[in-house]
Amino acid sequence: MRTNGLLRTTTEIVVPFFDVDSLDVVWHGHYVKYLEVARCALLDRIGHNYTQMKAAGYAWPVIDLQLRYVRAARFGQRIAVHAELVEWENRLKLHYLICDAANGERLTRASTIQVAVDLSRGEMQLVSPSVFIEAVERTLAQTTSAT
Repeated sequence: MRTNGLLRTTTEIVVPFFDVDSLDVVWHGHYVKYLEVARCALLDRIGHNYTQMKAAGYAWPVIDLQLRYVRAARFGQRIAVHAELVEWENRLKLHYLICDAANGERLTRASTIQVAVDLSRGEMQLVSPSVFIEAVERTLAQTTSAT
Protein backbone atom coordinates (compact mmCIF):
# COMPACT_ATOMS: atom_id res chain seq x y z
CA MET A 1 0.00 0.00 0.00
CA ARG A 2 1.29 3.46 -0.88
CA THR A 3 1.86 5.97 1.87
CA ASN A 4 -0.03 9.25 1.43
CA GLY A 5 2.12 12.34 1.20
CA LEU A 6 1.76 15.39 3.40
CA LEU A 7 2.55 18.04 0.79
CA ARG A 8 1.30 17.88 -2.79
CA THR A 9 1.59 19.76 -6.05
CA THR A 10 0.09 19.26 -9.48
CA THR A 11 1.77 20.37 -12.67
CA GLU A 12 0.10 20.29 -16.08
CA ILE A 13 2.11 19.49 -19.18
CA VAL A 14 1.02 19.30 -22.80
CA VAL A 15 2.96 16.44 -24.40
CA PRO A 16 5.26 18.02 -27.00
CA PHE A 17 5.97 16.55 -30.42
CA PHE A 18 9.64 15.93 -29.62
CA ASP A 19 8.69 13.54 -26.77
CA VAL A 20 6.81 11.04 -28.96
CA ASP A 21 7.74 8.27 -31.35
CA SER A 22 6.35 7.61 -34.84
CA LEU A 23 3.10 6.29 -33.30
CA ASP A 24 2.58 9.57 -31.35
CA VAL A 25 3.22 7.71 -28.07
CA VAL A 26 5.51 9.24 -25.42
CA TRP A 27 8.84 7.43 -25.30
CA HIS A 28 9.14 5.78 -21.88
CA GLY A 29 12.25 7.74 -20.83
CA HIS A 30 10.46 11.09 -21.07
CA TYR A 31 8.22 10.25 -18.13
CA VAL A 32 11.26 10.78 -15.89
CA LYS A 33 11.46 14.35 -17.21
CA TYR A 34 7.79 14.90 -16.33
CA LEU A 35 8.50 13.67 -12.78
CA GLU A 36 11.37 16.15 -12.52
CA VAL A 37 9.12 19.04 -13.54
CA ALA A 38 6.65 18.10 -10.80
CA ARG A 39 9.44 17.52 -8.25
CA CYS A 40 10.85 21.00 -8.94
CA ALA A 41 7.39 22.51 -8.40
CA LEU A 42 7.09 20.70 -5.07
CA LEU A 43 10.57 21.80 -3.96
CA ASP A 44 9.69 25.39 -4.90
CA ARG A 45 6.57 25.09 -2.75
CA ILE A 46 8.71 23.89 0.15
CA GLY A 47 11.01 26.84 -0.40
CA HIS A 48 14.12 24.71 -0.76
CA ASN A 49 14.71 23.99 -4.44
CA TYR A 50 17.87 22.74 -6.14
CA THR A 51 19.47 26.19 -6.14
CA GLN A 52 18.94 26.49 -2.39
CA MET A 53 20.12 22.91 -1.84
CA LYS A 54 23.37 23.68 -3.64
CA ALA A 55 23.80 26.96 -1.73
CA ALA A 56 23.37 24.98 1.51
CA GLY A 57 26.21 22.69 0.38
CA TYR A 58 24.27 19.60 -0.70
CA ALA A 59 23.44 17.70 -3.85
CA TRP A 60 20.40 15.43 -3.85
CA PRO A 61 20.92 12.67 -6.45
CA VAL A 62 18.12 10.26 -7.26
CA ILE A 63 19.20 6.85 -5.93
CA ASP A 64 16.00 4.93 -6.66
CA LEU A 65 13.33 5.37 -9.34
CA GLN A 66 10.29 3.18 -9.84
CA LEU A 67 7.78 3.57 -12.66
CA ARG A 68 4.64 1.65 -13.49
CA TYR A 69 3.18 2.38 -16.91
CA VAL A 70 -0.56 1.86 -17.20
CA ARG A 71 -1.51 3.66 -20.41
CA ALA A 72 0.51 5.64 -22.92
CA ALA A 73 0.48 9.42 -23.07
CA ARG A 74 0.23 10.82 -26.59
CA PHE A 75 1.25 13.87 -28.57
CA GLY A 76 -0.79 16.94 -27.64
CA GLN A 77 -2.39 15.31 -24.61
CA ARG A 78 -2.69 17.48 -21.51
CA ILE A 79 -1.39 15.51 -18.54
CA ALA A 80 -1.46 16.29 -14.83
CA VAL A 81 1.62 15.24 -12.88
CA HIS A 82 0.88 14.98 -9.16
CA ALA A 83 3.86 14.89 -6.78
CA GLU A 84 3.61 14.29 -3.06
CA LEU A 85 6.19 14.34 -0.29
CA VAL A 86 6.25 11.07 1.63
CA GLU A 87 9.57 11.15 3.56
CA TRP A 88 12.06 13.94 4.27
CA GLU A 89 13.89 13.37 7.59
CA ASN A 90 16.46 10.82 6.37
CA ARG A 91 15.86 10.88 2.64
CA LEU A 92 13.59 12.59 0.16
CA LYS A 93 10.89 10.21 -1.04
CA LEU A 94 8.18 11.36 -3.44
CA HIS A 95 5.23 9.57 -4.99
CA TYR A 96 3.87 10.62 -8.37
CA LEU A 97 0.75 10.03 -10.37
CA ILE A 98 0.47 11.03 -14.02
CA CYS A 99 -3.11 11.31 -15.27
CA ASP A 100 -4.99 12.61 -18.26
CA ALA A 101 -5.80 16.16 -17.18
CA ALA A 102 -9.24 16.12 -18.82
CA ASN A 103 -10.69 12.88 -17.44
CA GLY A 104 -8.33 11.85 -14.62
CA GLU A 105 -7.46 8.51 -16.20
CA ARG A 106 -4.28 7.08 -14.66
CA LEU A 107 -1.36 6.82 -17.06
CA THR A 108 1.69 6.25 -14.85
CA ARG A 109 2.55 5.82 -11.20
CA ALA A 110 6.06 6.40 -9.88
CA SER A 111 8.27 7.09 -6.89
CA THR A 112 11.75 8.48 -6.39
CA ILE A 113 14.19 8.47 -3.51
CA GLN A 114 16.96 11.05 -3.17
CA VAL A 115 19.63 11.43 -0.52
CA ALA A 116 21.69 14.41 0.52
CA VAL A 117 25.36 14.37 -0.41
CA ASP A 118 27.76 16.84 1.21
CA LEU A 119 29.31 18.69 -1.74
CA SER A 120 32.55 19.54 0.08
CA ARG A 121 33.32 15.93 1.04
CA GLY A 122 31.23 13.93 -1.43
CA GLU A 123 29.73 11.95 1.44
CA MET A 124 26.18 10.67 1.53
CA GLN A 125 24.29 11.90 4.58
CA LEU A 126 22.31 9.45 6.71
CA VAL A 127 20.04 12.25 7.91
CA SER A 128 18.62 15.07 5.81
CA PRO A 129 20.31 18.44 6.46
CA SER A 130 18.56 20.52 9.09
CA VAL A 131 18.04 23.39 6.64
CA PHE A 132 15.90 21.08 4.47
CA ILE A 133 13.97 19.58 7.41
CA GLU A 134 13.24 23.08 8.71
CA ALA A 135 11.94 24.18 5.29
CA VAL A 136 9.59 21.18 5.13
CA GLU A 137 8.36 21.70 8.69
CA ARG A 138 7.79 25.42 8.04
CA THR A 139 5.73 24.59 4.94
CA LEU A 140 3.75 21.91 6.79
CA ALA A 141 3.00 24.40 9.58
CA GLN A 142 1.82 27.01 7.05
CA THR A 143 -0.33 24.41 5.28
CA THR A 144 -1.86 23.24 8.56
CA SER A 145 -2.65 26.77 9.73
CA ALA A 146 -4.22 27.64 6.36
CA THR A 147 -6.74 24.78 6.57
